[in-house]
Amino acid sequence: MYNETELLSSIAAGDEAAFKQLFERHRKKLYQYVITVTKSREVAEEIVIDVFLKLWTGRDLIIHIQNMDAFLYKVAYNKAMDFFKLAAKNARLQKLVSEHMEAHQEQSADYSLLNNECREILNNAYKQLSPQRRLMITLSREKGMTHEEIATELNLSRNTVKNTITDSLKIIKQYLLNHHITPQAIVYLVVFSDLFSD
Repeated sequence: MYNETELLSSIAAGDEAAFKQLFERHRKKLYQYVITVTKSREVAEEIVIDVFLKLWTGRDLIIHIQNMDAFLYKVAYNKAMDFFKLAAKNARLQKLVSEHMEAHQEQSADYSLLNNECREILNNAYKQLSPQRRLMITLSREKGMTHEEIATELNLSRNTVKNTITDSLKIIKQYLLNHHITPQAIVYLVVFSDLFSD
């Protein structure tokens, strides 16, 4: 388990397990905050994912954030305001948003189906890796172990573990892109949900 400073340093270095831990620490509070602003669970979910996607893509600067909660709330608030401004200027968008809210039940079922399809492709990508690469990914993503802990567990150097995991994720992501999974969906699947299912 990382402390806040270690967590941010690991994320800045590209550690997705550390980022997932940060996501789990803050997502519920941020989600509840965004709901109070937007009054919509659906919009809140989209904004929360967008906020963390922004944080991940700009991770090189994450170590400069002094107050993570305040930062996340500010970014989420600005995104909510942008959404409302866009909706206010676009009557068609207002209509679509309204229809989306009314059709939430049906869309949730469609989303679950799509998510299952994406997970199946993700699992197939995972199977492209060698047994040792799969083991490292499992220890990193499912067990939440750091690169140093994995290196100790497998009697390897930390750099070997880091480079192997980095290369493995590139293989997985390229496989997903080849199967028309968007970069945003890749971040969501790899960071925001359980990485692999049996």
